Amino acid sequence: MKDFNHLIQSRRSTRKFTDQPLDPSQVEAIMKAALMSPASKSTNPWQFVLVEDKEVLEKLSQCKKMGSKLIAGCALAVVILADPFASDVWIEDASITSIMMQLQAEDLGLGSCWVQVRERFTVADTPSDEYVRELLDIPLQMQVLSIIALGHKAQERPPFDDEKLQWEKVHIGKFNINQLAD
Repeated sequence: MKDFNHLIQSRRSTRKFTDQPLDPSQVEAIMKAALMSPASKSTNPWQFVLVEDKEVLEKLSQCKKMGSKLIAGCALAVVILADPFASDVWIEDASITSIMMQLQAEDLGLGSCWVQVRERFTVADTPSDEYVRELLDIPLQMQVLSIIALGHKAQERPPFDDEKLQWEKVHIGKFNINQLAD
């Protein structure tokens, strides 16, 4: 198990995966992290559709004009849904659960990549969320936020470099407009 600092330093988006499937215990750990995610007023407005079928992954990989092709090569895609009638902050709640899954995957030595769906479009200019909803028979009231692609990493990426952190974006006490000019 990694310490948290090492975990956040080493978690990088993985876009190339091996063909090795995930172990059921790995999937369970990732979904436990999702289900333990904090949510406003404990509404837990999220739901998840897990996809391992290669044909469906290929179709999901076409949900956007750019940035979704990697889904075809992952072992598992988790489609993150939320009910806006259950919570007015469903986007935030679903975003938190998305990153919790990614951190758990990294802790297990797996790779992941967030694929944004909300407010995106397919090559045919169909809204991406409609495309995913139709493909997976998702009820109309559920909103599709993202897809988390998961799998064994085909390549390792170097951890974040502390020397390249943008400390100029940290403001103490109040926003300092003069920092932007520096």
